[in-house]
Amino acid sequence: MTRFLTAAALIALPIAAVSAQAPMPASTYVMKAGAGDLYEKTSSQILLETTTNPKLKSFAQMMITDHTKSTADVKAAAMAAHVKVAPPKLDPMGAKNVAALRAAKGTARDRLYVTQQKAAHAKALTLQQGYAAKGTVPGLKTVAAGIVPVVQTHITELQTM
Repeated sequence: MTRFLTAAALIALPIAAVSAQAPMPASTYVMKAGAGDLYEKTSSQILLETTTNPKLKSFAQMMITDHTKSTADVKAAAMAAHVKVAPPKLDPMGAKNVAALRAAKGTARDRLYVTQQKAAHAKALTLQQGYAAKGTVPGLKTVAAGIVPVVQTHITELQTM
C-alpha cells in the first residue's frame, strides 16, 4: 500500500508542478508576442518577393495585416497598463527561420514558408491562450484572448496548403 501511495505521489508531482507554475510576466508576454509578430511579417514579406502562388500571396498579405494589428493592440494595452514596451526583435529561432527562408529559392521557399508558419502559429497559439488564461494584466489578457481566434484562423488556412 505504501508503494502505491508513493508511486501515486510521484506521478502527481509533475502535474502539481505545472499547475503551480507562476504566470508569465507581462513584459515577457509582450516581448514574445512582438518577436512572433515580427517573424510573421518579415517571413511573409520575403515570401511575397518571389512566390507565384496566388494562395500563398494572399495568405502572406493576411499575415502582414493581421500581425501588424496584433502588434499594435499588444503595444497599446501594454502602454495603458504601464508595461515597458521595447521595439520587437526576432528571437533566435525567428532569426534562424528568416535566414533559412532568405536562402531558399522558388517553390522550395514556398514549402519552407508553409512549414515554418505551421510551427510558428502553434507556438503563437500556445502563447496567446496561455496569457489569456493566466496573464496578470487584464488589458493584455483581453488582447491575448482576442488574438486567439485570429491565430486559429491562420492555422485553419495553413492546413489547406
